[in-house]
Amino acid sequence: MDDTNDGRPVYVIGAGPGGLAAAAALRERGVRAVVLEKSEDVAASWRRHYDRLHLHTTRRLSSLPGLPIPRSFGRWVSRDNVIRYLEKYAQFHELEIVTGVEVTGISRTEGPGWLLHATGGRELTGRAVVVATGFNHTPKLPDWAGARTYGGELVHAGEYRNSAPYTDQDVLVVGAGNTGAEIAVDLIEGGAGRVRLAVRTVPHIVRRSTAGWPAQATGIMVRRLPTALVDRAGSVICRISVPDLSAQGLPRPDTGLYTRVRQGAIPVQDVGLIDAIRTGRVEPVAAVDSFDDGKVVLADGSRISPDAVIAATGYRRGLEGLVGGLDVLDARGRPVVHGGRAPKGAPGLYFTGFTNPISGMFRELAADARKIASALAK
Repeated sequence: MDDTNDGRPVYVIGAGPGGLAAAAALRERGVRAVVLEKSEDVAASWRRHYDRLHLHTTRRLSSLPGLPIPRSFGRWVSRDNVIRYLEKYAQFHELEIVTGVEVTGISRTEGPGWLLHATGGRELTGRAVVVATGFNHTPKLPDWAGARTYGGELVHAGEYRNSAPYTDQDVLVVGAGNTGAEIAVDLIEGGAGRVRLAVRTVPHIVRRSTAGWPAQATGIMVRRLPTALVDRAGSVICRISVPDLSAQGLPRPDTGLYTRVRQGAIPVQDVGLIDAIRTGRVEPVAAVDSFDDGKVVLADGSRISPDAVIAATGYRRGLEGLVGGLDVLDARGRPVVHGGRAPKGAPGLYFTGFTNPISGMFRELAADARKIASALAK
């Protein structure tokens, strides 16, 4: 294959869906792309997700460039089938993937291009770099007082696989985002004795699909509309489709749905949480304040003694060590631009997969891939 512009490859860091999509789109444009992956397999982050997980976006709207997700995988694709799809995707596009290589730093070369510092003392020079190391890179645990000396089980949600270890146990899930909500449902359906969900900020909950119409399709339609308009429409729809759970300890949010999205909080897609709270099987409680004398202290002053605490408290992007000295990250550690735009002062450096869009992660990864390939093929 003939490279465009010069003989150096474009290096893609990360063999998850974003990295594979970018590499495939570049290859289609005649640009040599080499994917560097620190683990031994593609889709490493998906292999670490909990067993129950399915895409919250539809199969039809989640395919990456050049290869549809098989119809046999169903409308809501399971974790295992996502892994199968990504493995097939790499094979189908004949992507050049080097595993077991972790890029630890990126710096400018004297001329146009980038120098990658990698494990084993490797130094690799590329004419451009696509960073696709993933939205869920480094587990984040709050610095709760007393947590380090807490004698009970305290794990991040990234370590959770299924409910089997928690049969008949009293479990506190901390965090009411999509991950915490789904783990809470998985626990109670899988035989946990008691499940409480610690809520700091009341989430917006939406039905994954209503009369066959997926929430993702609505997200695509409204994403460019005025925030206030979407907030009003979202409030009406939620009041019609989601029961008031105030009596069960989960009041309706006091901020608009799209306002919250703009702040980085995606609505919780219901996969059983509404019914579990309505029937009392999952109990919302106040946020965790601290740990003290073997107990969990909640923000309302109450103390509880669960057998296990699972913290669904999110992830950090973990980009500071990689590109922290290049002035390409915002105050939250996220790239200042993504997709087909390179940061000002860093031509040839691209990012994909570091936003959490209402229109669906896989869909936006596919769009980013095409934009990056278009920019680099010019």
